[in-house]
Amino acid sequence: MSERLERLLGGPETSWLVERVRRRLERGRSPSGPVTLSAATAEQRRAIERLLGRRAGIGSSLSVSLDEVDRVLRSSGACPEGLAAAVVLLRGPVRNLEQENALRDEAWREAFAELDAVLAHRPELSGWRSWLEVTGLVRRSAGDPDEARILLDKMAVLLPQLPHPSIPIGRLAAEIYRDAHALDEGKPLAALALSAARSLSGLPYAGDGTADARRKAWAAVGVHLDDLSSYVLCLGLPGDDDTPTGRMLVAAQAAGEPCLLTLRQLHRHESPIRAGLVRICENPVVVAAAADEFGPRCPPVVCTRGRPSAAVWRLLDLLAAGGSEFAYHGDFDWGGIGIANAVRERVGWRPWRYDALAYEAAISSARALSATPLSGRPHATPWDSELSAAMARRAVRVEEEMVLGELLTDLAAESGNDGTLP
Repeated sequence: MSERLERLLGGPETSWLVERVRRRLERGRSPSGPVTLSAATAEQRRAIERLLGRRAGIGSSLSVSLDEVDRVLRSSGACPEGLAAAVVLLRGPVRNLEQENALRDEAWREAFAELDAVLAHRPELSGWRSWLEVTGLVRRSAGDPDEARILLDKMAVLLPQLPHPSIPIGRLAAEIYRDAHALDEGKPLAALALSAARSLSGLPYAGDGTADARRKAWAAVGVHLDDLSSYVLCLGLPGDDDTPTGRMLVAAQAAGEPCLLTLRQLHRHESPIRAGLVRICENPVVVAAAADEFGPRCPPVVCTRGRPSAAVWRLLDLLAAGGSEFAYHGDFDWGGIGIANAVRERVGWRPWRYDALAYEAAISSARALSATPLSGRPHATPWDSELSAAMARRAVRVEEEMVLGELLTDLAAESGNDGTLP
């Protein structure tokens, strides 16, 4: 580098000009056109005058033509190759930010490759994948593409296992990763996996962060954090005198009181439960009202409490093994339809006022006037194709509480649990 170039552009008074040109070159722009420095000092103005060999204007701001600077450097011999070459001589090689960004973007795409291959067969997770992109959750958690690839490859192995019939989270982690603590709270993989579980459950991708919300999200995909945090609410189920759980059911039925069974209890109860026709509802208010209304006379009812937990699945499996048949009712919203489909695939059921006729009747009643608009992703209703069409057309959500009177009427009409559906 020549002494003349150092004298003209190498001092602190012209560093702003060199930096402006360097940033332009990094972004692939040519070093031409004007640049302006507001509130220029007297020393900065005199340095530009020495560079150009003329007065640099008046006022507080200082405007410089880069084309003129380039000509001066070439003609004076300070840098015959021009302004761009002068910046390299003064500051070193110029980064190619466009190329760097392209390479970085490609690296991030490759980091998602294994996960995207799995998601290609899981359309129900497409919204979650877009959410990851929009929120930048993976980039914040991983930091760089190499670390992200490791994290996302682990997710690609996990997702085919969800939803799971029923498994403790530690066992799931041990079977997949050979590390029982891989999905422990506080780890980046756990946060990512929990958001996927929420997506599969129809819940918001980002929850409220409480331990209870985390338990419910995992339970909805068949993963329980422990045998005691997963439980099922039931009423009127017959028991037996030979097992602890059977004796609990006998006592609860005799008292006409709802019963909470934990997954631990149900895992230890190996014999089928024979109950005939069992009605399944989605909301605890139905169970509470039935207990108040009928007490010990109430026919068997099982409540999913939203997305079924591992305990709900275990109880339904025990009932199915005992030959029980099921009648189902839930909320008339897309989340409720998703739950109904999951239960139907698992144990099968007949609709309990859960078809297009019942939906139309519900929204026509005066009590449904306060119903909220229907939202979410539509689901098919294979037990009655007209139901999904009616819900899409009406776009009104009807919660189970709005038809509580009709449900209680059905329970009252049922005599001896003979399997007759009103």
